[in-house]
Amino acid sequence: MSTLTAERPTAELATRTKAPKRRLRGESKLHPLVWVFVVAVMAFSLIPFYWLVNTSLKKGASLSQGELFPSQPTLENYLVVFQNPEFLLALRNSVIIAVVTTTVALVFASFAAYALARLKMRRKAMILTLILSVTTFPAIAIAAPMFSIWREIGLYDTLLGLIIPKLTFALPLAIYTLTSFFKEIPRELEESAYMDGATPFVAFRKVILPLAVPGLATTAILVFISVWNEFLLAVTLTTSPEARPVPVAIAFFSGTSEFDQPLGTISAASVIITIPLVILVLVCQKRIVSGMTAGAVKG
Repeated sequence: MSTLTAERPTAELATRTKAPKRRLRGESKLHPLVWVFVVAVMAFSLIPFYWLVNTSLKKGASLSQGELFPSQPTLENYLVVFQNPEFLLALRNSVIIAVVTTTVALVFASFAAYALARLKMRRKAMILTLILSVTTFPAIAIAAPMFSIWREIGLYDTLLGLIIPKLTFALPLAIYTLTSFFKEIPRELEESAYMDGATPFVAFRKVILPLAVPGLATTAILVFISVWNEFLLAVTLTTSPEARPVPVAIAFFSGTSEFDQPLGTISAASVIITIPLVILVLVCQKRIVSGMTAGAVKG
């Protein structure tokens, strides 16, 4: 009996030693099909941009050749683009429109989203649904009426005439996005600020806004990208280079002669206006990830 009793713990110890170790939470292996899907999505997203860069490095007859790598790469198209005063003016216009629209949208959306997140009101979900539905409204439906109204009141072909309609689409997007972030901030923080003598505005400015920085950064980037890339309203409400943003200015590029293809310069200009967005996302990627996950997890 003593021999069996002594051997049993030894057998159990050997069994435990041979048992496979549990994987830690971050050590799980992904299925090979998942990697195939990830590679396919990356290729689908990056190949068009690579072809755009490839085309921007070509000149003359090589533009019509489908070469995977340019045989004689050149930066002449980029030099031509930067020497074009209309492009530089359009680039300035786009920066002004995007920065002003994003700033105004964040200021007003932060107040509106905070009210929707904190105030007790009936049919709050319906209000948020109506706000979000504005972002899905087709811009072509208001382009023609706005063209007539803007010509009557003197806002046609002006930067302000572009900022206002872009703001009507950017503001609902910002409100809907920020509301979810403000809901995740505990009310106890505001109540403790009230007990210390803070007013609602001081509590909002000094307590809530610092905690909502990831959400504000995410919203700002989403609004900035949508305003920067908008084309339909910009081409409808402008007619001169003094007010055209970059997407419209590129559409009016022409070759140096009747037989010259502007494909190279258009590609170079497209690469140039894409670089600021790429840099913005790379610099603020931590804010974007933390902001997008902050509104998705409760507790």
